[in-house]
Amino acid sequence: MSKAIHVPKAPQFPLPFSHAVRAGDYVYVSGQVGVEPESREIVGPTIEEQTRQCLRNIEIILEAEGLTLDHVIKTNAFVSLTKDFPGYNKTYSEVFKEPYPARTTAPVDMGAYLVEIDAIAYAPSKRVRN
Repeated sequence: MSKAIHVPKAPQFPLPFSHAVRAGDYVYVSGQVGVEPESREIVGPTIEEQTRQCLRNIEIILEAEGLTLDHVIKTNAFVSLTKDFPGYNKTYSEVFKEPYPARTTAPVDMGAYLVEIDAIAYAPSKRVRN
């Protein structure tokens, strides 16, 4: 059985999706963009600012389920400009702690949104180093 998760503190868009879906021990967080949750305004013109906010929005959604970014085991990211990959990687590595989640990153033109990230979290345990 799965349950839809809607988080009032997360960005609200008039689109047909849940912020996340919990299926057993897994929480699947829908793609988040770099917008301030209340105003839905883009937080800034740089990949670093937008990446940090994307991850903060994911964190807000996970917190509603009692989880943190340390529970994330997989992310998928879509970056608008290939020239922004270094800034994206730098910010991603500052927010996520090692060992990093498994990850896919692909270039996709999204206009003013420089990055969109979705995540899969595993509730029973956090990522740990071997």
